[in-house]
Amino acid sequence: MNFDPVSEAKKIESLIVSWRRDFHMHPELGYEEERTSRIVEEHLREWGYSIKRVGTGIIADIGEGEKTIALRADMDALPIQEENDVPYKSRIPGKMHACGHDAHTAMLLGAAKIIAEHKEELKGRVRLVFQPAEEGGNGAVKMIEGGALKGVNAIFGFHVWMDLSSGLIGIRDGPFLAGAGIFNGKIIGKGGHGASPHETIDPIPIAAETVLALQTIVSRNVEPIETGVVSVTSLHGGTAFNVIPEEVEFKGTFRFFKPEIGDLIQKRMKEILDGVTKAHGAKHDLSIEELTPPTINAKEMADFARKVAEKYGLRYGEVRPTMGAEDFAFYLQKVPGVFLALGIRNEEKGIVYPHHHPKFDVDEEVLYLGTAMEVALAFEFLR
Repeated sequence: MNFDPVSEAKKIESLIVSWRRDFHMHPELGYEEERTSRIVEEHLREWGYSIKRVGTGIIADIGEGEKTIALRADMDALPIQEENDVPYKSRIPGKMHACGHDAHTAMLLGAAKIIAEHKEELKGRVRLVFQPAEEGGNGAVKMIEGGALKGVNAIFGFHVWMDLSSGLIGIRDGPFLAGAGIFNGKIIGKGGHGASPHETIDPIPIAAETVLALQTIVSRNVEPIETGVVSVTSLHGGTAFNVIPEEVEFKGTFRFFKPEIGDLIQKRMKEILDGVTKAHGAKHDLSIEELTPPTINAKEMADFARKVAEKYGLRYGEVRPTMGAEDFAFYLQKVPGVFLALGIRNEEKGIVYPHHHPKFDVDEEVLYLGTAMEVALAFEFLR
């Protein structure tokens, strides 16, 4: 290419930051991203992209040729009340960009502008995917159904990353984020007076036994060198001090990197619920839903991303795997690609709070580096 993506991105750094702040002040939850997607679409149309709407999602194409690279950003916020005291604080009560999707959208919008300004140099097609509902809504599936991956040869996405120092691009081969599922259950006993437990089938100790037994799935059924998580995160039963309730409800999440571990966890959960409740003469309901597969980066694409970062002097390094989940995994099941991390941790600025925290923030000074990497990936892939 006849331009430097890093210096081009640096030129529009203030624009990227202003977009990020605007999106941050007006957060929208999954499948409600009307304002965000309208702003994105207006810019993309102005810059010459062809647009396809998929609900609140946008598929935008520019250039033509045999090869197509896709770049993805998610746009949704979280139902969290922001606690930061900043000029760009969320103006919508109970909603906040606490995961950095405002930054992802702004970075890709910046990349879209630079790519459009140099479209004569494109030797193929760039597809931009602005996705709704990553936070539990599986917006990626809707975008794929809407044609986001049709004709695509490779896909890349970015996530701002609190575990990496600011400005460092994290690149990893193989599993990066975990597959995730949710479970909801109910222990059904027989209620009665707290003074006469022998006349009841008390669901509370049965639920307690169940929770402890579920902890043995990972500790005693998953091979120690493998990884899995089973977390009961909610337990509800009873309202009065002297009444044994009829039932106890519980829910939680499980995580895995390998599908066979996910299958094992689900199998053992069912067996444990069956066995524990039967032993006490109780009954149970259990529903298990696998939400997202593991996010697995293709090695050849990770190597390509490292070469691109090196060529343009962008700092990069290894990023550790995490048991968090991302629906970018669905794209990677269909086409090769890489989910990249952009470090935003800056202790001097107090930017240290984890994702989904009411005080989460990003180091805006490094956002242009994400834009630069996206532009570089696009042009280098289409060489």
